[in-house]
Order: sequence, then C-alpha cells, then structure tokens
Amino acid sequence: MRKSKVLLIEDDPSISQVIVEFMSKHGYEVTAFSDGPEALESVRQNGLPHIALIDLGLPSMHGFEVANKIKSMADVPIIFVTSTSDTDTIVQGLKKYAEDFIVKPFELRELEARVQVVISRMPSLDYASEPVVRIDQHLEIDFAHNRVILDGRNITLTPTESILLHVLLRNAARVVENRMLIARVWPGQEVYEDTLRVHMHRLRRKLEADSHHPHYIRTERGVGYIFTVRPPASFGQDDPQA
Repeated sequence: MRKSKVLLIEDDPSISQVIVEFMSKHGYEVTAFSDGPEALESVRQNGLPHIALIDLGLPSMHGFEVANKIKSMADVPIIFVTSTSDTDTIVQGLKKYAEDFIVKPFELRELEARVQVVISRMPSLDYASEPVVRIDQHLEIDFAHNRVILDGRNITLTPTESILLHVLLRNAARVVENRMLIARVWPGQEVYEDTLRVHMHRLRRKLEADSHHPHYIRTERGVGYIFTVRPPASFGQDDPQA
C-alpha cells in the first residue's frame, strides 16, 4: 500500500518539524514548505498530495489563497492548521475550502486522527496523486497544470473541468451522484444540475472522440456520472489488461 502524501505549509520551523516527524512515524509521506509559492511549485512538479495541511498566517500568501490555488487544480482535501480561533474565519474556510480546521496549540495525535478521518472519506486517492496520471494508451491527465494529453495533444482544462475530472477519477468505475459532484466542485454555492450538465458537456468535448457516444465519462440518467476506465494499478506502466 502506498503512503498517503501530505503537503504541509507552515512557516514556523519548530511546528513544521514536529508535525513532519510525528506524521512520518505514523506512515505518511510528508513534504513541508514554509510558504505558499514554493509549495504550489512543488505540486506542479511532483503531483497532487492526498491531503494538504495549511497554516493561514503565511508570509507572502494567505492560507485561503493557497487553498484556492490548490482547489483550482483538483479536489484536494484541506485541513487548516492555524492559531486563529475567529468563528467567521473558520466558517468561511470550511464553507469554501476545507474539510476541517484545527486550532493551535493542538495534540499531534488529534491532528493525525483528523487527517486519517478525512483521507478515509476520499476513495481511490492513488488514482489522482501522480504528476501525470496515465489512463490508457490515448489519455493522460496533468491536474496541476489543468490539462489533458489526448493522443499526444495538450488540451487545456478550466479549473472547474479539472476538479470535475478529479472527482470522477477518484471514484473511477463508480457512479458519482449529481449532488455530490455539485457539492465537491462548487462548495457552499447554490448550483443546479443544468450548470453541471453544461460543464460536463464541455469536458466531454475535450476528452471524447465522439461526445455523443462517450468512452470515458458516461451518464447515469437522473443519477450522475461515471468515469468508466480505471487507471493502471502502477502508473507509468502498461495496464496488463489493456
């Protein structure tokens, strides 16, 4: 089993060090940064984390801005780790970006438990954590750069399309209900299924040779959508059943 990748963005080196040491001992692969731009560049180079732990009071970029940029790539679960206890800030963070909030000072065991709970709610995380996810001989996905590579051609995705595709891929071969897609892609917003259908139609036009007879994304009428192709178990290698 692969270790869960944790992206830690914390500008206090002493706090960062103890989190890295504790989480590493408990089986996580932790990459730590002291500022948002460095962390975001690492994601672009090395792929998405399974979860991000983000401080709010960062030097050059507020934690909400960092979270927003990560969320423009994919539906990466986020926990804010911060010294603020302001209710309005916590509510805003939870509605727009985060699965959870943990206020300093905290027990490391509590942090690890919260991370474990969030990750356990996110199915098939390995399907979307590589720098470039190879689906089959025709399609690859680069979430960090909002693009797909289809038969060697780079095709740009909008942030909304990228998040939609990420949620579907994370649930590959399972139907994702419309209400879940809306909740994950537009958290805290009043969005209707017509909007979802428009964005899904645009995404299909970019992925499918014939969007009216789709190969990758199939509609379960009245229920939701399904990404029909499971990526190979080992990325970068040919699928033995392909």
